[in-house]
Amino acid sequence: MATHATMPARRRTRPSTPAHHGHGPLSWAMPLVLGVILGFWAFFIKRDGGATTDGQIWLGVVSGVAFAALCYALVRVRWSLPRELRAAAYGVLTGGAVGFLYSLHGNSVLASGLLGLVLAIGMTCTMFYAYYTREN
Repeated sequence: MATHATMPARRRTRPSTPAHHGHGPLSWAMPLVLGVILGFWAFFIKRDGGATTDGQIWLGVVSGVAFAALCYALVRVRWSLPRELRAAAYGVLTGGAVGFLYSLHGNSVLASGLLGLVLAIGMTCTMFYAYYTREN
């Protein structure tokens, strides 16, 4: 018996958000590395060439752990968010981190907040563009 010409072909489809996203070793290694970098950066900004104190060490450790935890949480939930919210989350994380580091230099809250806001808007636009052009 002959097969009809309009018979649909079997095609393998790939899910748009694979189940393995956010579960590999890079999902915890990258936030860990970024947290260590931010922690050391905060420590060295606050140290300013002087003697090392316990407060400076704790500032670096706590800020690095907090940033790494936020990065890890974002990596775990990023594929469940719509692209606009995902881009905004990366913008808020970047702007907050840079604003915090800028405030450690002794700059005002207004200057630190403004720099963080500008960078958050820039990162949000960049990530939205990247997601918008590469999805679907």
